[in-house]
Order: sequence, then structure tokens, then C-alpha cells
Amino acid sequence: MNKTLKILAAEEHVDNGEPNVLQLANDADPLAIEVCLDDVERIDLDFPKFTDGRAYSQAYLLRRRLGFKGDIRATGDVLIDQLVQMQRTGFSSAVLKEGVDATAAQRQFDRFAAYYQGDAIETAPLFTRA
Repeated sequence: MNKTLKILAAEEHVDNGEPNVLQLANDADPLAIEVCLDDVERIDLDFPKFTDGRAYSQAYLLRRRLGFKGDIRATGDVLIDQLVQMQRTGFSSAVLKEGVDATAAQRQFDRFAAYYQGDAIETAPLFTRA
């Protein structure tokens, strides 16, 4: 999986009901959908408001416990200050809230060159990496 979070503007996100795309409500248990993940290419996780972080836990469970390799996309009230944490918890793409400037997003990733702890993508802590 690509470590870089793909950032989409609101108008770039298309939800046309494709059968290989799953929308998961932020109060749903990702472990309950394990049996149907083989045919899923993308899972959209919703942030109904930026203060509701349940989708972070869902993304982490999908990546680490269920081994989902497809696209995990953040939708809803997505702001640029959330993007780094989204990437670290397993999201591979994010749809910015309408009106949010995507050009400012790269600054969020430039602020920190590395993290001491492992995360959903790079599980080893910094001191054990070559």
C-alpha cells in the first residue's frame, strides 16, 4: 500500500453506488464486515463532524486486524489538520470538506519528518528501523 495519503477536493469524490465500494457509518463495527471484504476495493469512513474520531479506530482495525489492502477513504467533515493522523491510522485517501484549500495540506506532512511510535502502516518504532 502507498504510504502517501491521496487528498481529494469535495468535487472529485464520486459515490455512484458501485458494488465494490462500501460506506461504513462511524458507529458500525468493522469486524462485523470481515466476511465480505474480499470483493471490496474501497471503504468510505465518515467523519460527521471533525470532533468525532471513531473513524480513526475503524481505519486502524481495517488495516491491522483485518488486513484490508484497498482504499480507505475519509469523508465528511475532513479538515487539513486531521490528515496526518488519518494517514497514520490507515487511511489512504481523504476528501476535504468543501471550501478547504488542498494546497495547504502538504504543510501538515512537512511539519514532522518521522514518528517515534509505529502506526497502522509502519508498525515498527523508529529505533528499530534500518
